[in-house]
Amino acid sequence: MKVKRYKLVTYLVITLGICLYIFFEAPNLNPFFYSDGAFFWAVVITLYVGAWALMHFGELTFQFTDRSERPFNYVPNEKFPRWTKLLLALPWVFFIVVLVGSSFIFNWKAFRDQLGTSEVVEFSASMQAVDLNQVPVVDQELAVRLADKKLGERAGLGSQVRLGSNDATIQRVDGKLVWAVPLYHSGLFKWLTNMSGTPGYILVSATDVNDVQYVENFKVKYQPGNYLLHDLTRHTRFFGAWFDGITDPSFEIADDGQPYWIYTTYRNRRGFSLPEATGAWVVNATTGEMEKYTIDTIPEWVDRIQPEDFIIRQINNKGEYVRGWLNFADKDKYRASAGHMIIYNNDRCYLFTGMTSVGGDDSAIGFIMVDMVTKESIVYQMPGATEMAAQGSAEGKVQHLGYDATFPLILNVEGQPTYFMALKDQSRLIKQYAFVSVANYSIVGTGETIPLALRDYQQGLKNSGIAGVAPPASEQAVVTGTVERIASEVSGGDTVYKMILAEHPDKIFTVPALVSDELALTREGDRVKIEYTEGDGIISQATVFDNLAYTQK
Repeated sequence: MKVKRYKLVTYLVITLGICLYIFFEAPNLNPFFYSDGAFFWAVVITLYVGAWALMHFGELTFQFTDRSERPFNYVPNEKFPRWTKLLLALPWVFFIVVLVGSSFIFNWKAFRDQLGTSEVVEFSASMQAVDLNQVPVVDQELAVRLADKKLGERAGLGSQVRLGSNDATIQRVDGKLVWAVPLYHSGLFKWLTNMSGTPGYILVSATDVNDVQYVENFKVKYQPGNYLLHDLTRHTRFFGAWFDGITDPSFEIADDGQPYWIYTTYRNRRGFSLPEATGAWVVNATTGEMEKYTIDTIPEWVDRIQPEDFIIRQINNKGEYVRGWLNFADKDKYRASAGHMIIYNNDRCYLFTGMTSVGGDDSAIGFIMVDMVTKESIVYQMPGATEMAAQGSAEGKVQHLGYDATFPLILNVEGQPTYFMALKDQSRLIKQYAFVSVANYSIVGTGETIPLALRDYQQGLKNSGIAGVAPPASEQAVVTGTVERIASEVSGGDTVYKMILAEHPDKIFTVPALVSDELALTREGDRVKIEYTEGDGIISQATVFDNLAYTQK
């Protein structure tokens, strides 16, 4: 075979290898703001220039006929000129210089300030860190189990698809807090026979374990890890994001039920360091249609753009470099807690986590909520127990049952910052709930329902001499009237009384049995006094009950 032919084959092999790599790996091709893009082009330049130099300044031969000879042989004709060596070294020098220049040693202030200035507030009795109407009791693990159970109810479907467990996303869909769990192809042959996509997704209520819905009107054609051009990353790259940094695709549902992938775009602020979210590619999971948005122009139904690992890293950087990078004594250093969660407050999506001193114990120095779209942050200054310590305290109270606590969030209970969490058994099902004081995590209230756990916790506060702060008067109402109808029912092991007063026939008052011992003695015709929280519907939850007829007797 002639030498020129060898040269052509060599170039074709290199080109084919690069094309296959681009197709299967879908790399970022931007070399200026991303380390993976710079590394890719450094390798490409090295391969082409190196192959050209080897063949131009020497003889590259292949021997396959005589086994005694080496199959590969290179005989140099002359030395490589300086410009060739410079061309080979230049991309690697660029890569190494930018990599070193991106380090925290030269950019510690940028590392410290990337999160931006947080709004710092102190916890007060009037503050609600998390909206009580949006408290999620179902975590991702339980949501996936409930979705798997729902999938098993569809005969034959379980053999065709699998749950996208790692991509289950908590979000608000048409005003309802849910987990959205996509369905993926369970294998190559299942994909070949259903190339239009998997038949929908499953919605699991984050506030009610009994509310699980299978949605089959929308196909999920584009999926992470799918085949050929139906792979989400490959599709996004090839149809617009060649030179974009993209990361952390999240599965979100528009209010009309259409599933989308929100693929975050980012750019490094200092060389190859400090990735900063800039917007997102919104990809229709059914049709593959794509549109690029900035943070300011993103549709309102999109709940989050900021990747969770970006936010946690920025919180840690702010605490690590609070006094520069030469702070070997760790003065004033802090970091995010070992866990975090996604919560919703006033219809906005936030990352919530505690902050603890570096090298500290079970004490938190405060808590932070970061908006997952705009990255605006609020820091609550309230020292107390960390989330891990609170979990341990709650598990300790039910250690004879062997329950595990979920990651907690903070509520305002009678003016006291309080951790709230669910307690799960070995089957990972919710069995109880727990409230733990942030200020004193030895104060724990547990119960099989949230009202029972809250009642137990309130009693613990009283026993510890902590005076509760009543909710604002505008949220409470007091009524006195005659009992027209009363009945009790047992739900989840708890007795709840329901009654209608003759003077207020348009309202049903529900009163847990633990609110008052007088409930069991109450009959139609008794005069009673009820304090309750005003609700939007006809059912109102009572917090105080007094049977005036019984008291008079």
